[in-house]
Amino acid sequence: MSEVKASYGLYSKDVDWEEISQKRGRVRRLLRSIWALFLAILMKLSPSRRVLLLVAIVLLVWNIDNRWQAVGVAILFVLLAIELADRVTMKRDLEIAREIQEWLVPKNPPIVPGIGIAFATRPQNTVAGDYYDAFLRPLPSRDSETQPLLIAVADVAGKSVPAALLMATFQASLRALTATSAPLDEIVIGLDRYCRAHSLDGRRFTTAFLAEVNTTTREMLYVNAGHNDPILRRATGEVERLASGGPPFGVPLFTEDEVPYSAGRVQMHPGDLLFIFTDGVIEAVDDKEMEYGEARLIPLIRNAPIESADETLKRVMADVNTFVGYARQHDDITCMVLRIDA
Repeated sequence: MSEVKASYGLYSKDVDWEEISQKRGRVRRLLRSIWALFLAILMKLSPSRRVLLLVAIVLLVWNIDNRWQAVGVAILFVLLAIELADRVTMKRDLEIAREIQEWLVPKNPPIVPGIGIAFATRPQNTVAGDYYDAFLRPLPSRDSETQPLLIAVADVAGKSVPAALLMATFQASLRALTATSAPLDEIVIGLDRYCRAHSLDGRRFTTAFLAEVNTTTREMLYVNAGHNDPILRRATGEVERLASGGPPFGVPLFTEDEVPYSAGRVQMHPGDLLFIFTDGVIEAVDDKEMEYGEARLIPLIRNAPIESADETLKRVMADVNTFVGYARQHDDITCMVLRIDA
């Protein structure tokens, strides 16, 4: 049912439903709707395959010798085989792209004493436009002799292959900038400069949450670039939202000046929990088109028991899965959890 609904949504986008609604008579509207959907399906095919389909339909509908009807059935099978061959080839290429994309994100979180880290992602399609990362920067920070922990969660506008390609370039830019001794504010400016140069006139902007954690003092410096505000649940049960930052990366400007991003600073304490997520979590819908929403997510984080970051992540993902049920996934879902050990 989910696949049928998604297929209907794909073809119905090309139908002028307003023009059909103006037709008089229920039967006429029904026939016009069927014809419009048939044309939408026909136009998705290449010109030569359109001819094949039309010939097959004529042979099947026209009341002539059964042998010609058998030829019509054979043509339909040939057309189906050609379409399946294209789909299998495309699927194979997408599987290779997914494997490459999996190389760009960490499989296991870095081991940081006193800090539990867990992350998970689920693409809406074979490849995703979401990105997450957590790693120790190779150079010590200016304020400490220890390597700071950098965490990042980003979401490129769009879905599937176009978003995945831009996600790969974003990952490469972030890794290159963090390999230097540049502070977080300079890294953010560099990322925005790069995204603006490759945003296709603002159609492919990127929201992101970037943070640098001092692994000794547990102080966190962060920038929220138009991303969903992460949820910081204190050990006392108090909930804070981390919103300091600026607009998404890559948004076109009417001036050549750099975008001013304001960095936020929070002190993490034992028992604190940080939950970072992309909009695919709160915008997940069930079969009735109802959104999961922050109204369900925030109480789940606020009432989280004393458990590991991995357990919290699994509990949230399970709750989202239960809510969605058998409904088709509409967007990439990515979550990251940081817990300061008590």
